[in-house]
Amino acid sequence: MTEKSKEIINKVADVIIENKKYLTELDSAIGDGDHGINMSKGFNKVKEKLEAKDYESNKELIKTVAMTLISTVGGASGPLYGTAFLNISKIIPDADFDLDSLIEIGESAVAGIQKRGKAEQGEKTMMDTIIPAVNSLKESKENGDNIEEALKQCKAKAEEGMKATIDMQATKGRASYLGKRSIGHQDPGATSSYLIIKTVVDELY
Repeated sequence: MTEKSKEIINKVADVIIENKKYLTELDSAIGDGDHGINMSKGFNKVKEKLEAKDYESNKELIKTVAMTLISTVGGASGPLYGTAFLNISKIIPDADFDLDSLIEIGESAVAGIQKRGKAEQGEKTMMDTIIPAVNSLKESKENGDNIEEALKQCKAKAEEGMKATIDMQATKGRASYLGKRSIGHQDPGATSSYLIIKTVVDELY
């Protein structure tokens, strides 16, 4: 399963790198204009690290991703994404992922980001993508959905959450300085989170 996890992370890295310009344009409207540049730099480094060795476990693999992002991605994104991956590394199984393990992975990511950034849903941040995605997995479990249906719904809710940031006023981070002028722009962090979730889901099933 570690090889599969490495493939997924490499694909995530490729998607972030491909969307460097798009993420930078989004961030130029309401932030420092460097989100795409920073994320691309971090995930390029992740690809280098994954290429350099074979990993014994998903824990070791994901911890490497976490530490690489923390040390190479500038701004708030490095610590936020890095802490999310660090939390995931502590609980990620080496076996195939089932719905329970995916929920635990999602909850661990949310806990890590909230510990660092103190953000809640509705504040125009990456949380507006991630929390609906995780809640969707929980709802699917309650409804008895199979894993493919659960992941399909998860991706849809993540996209819905990302798009919902367009009409929000930012209350966290650099975008909050703009006040009402932040309304009408899609949040770059919510967008990079959606790209990651979409890619993981597409690669899993």
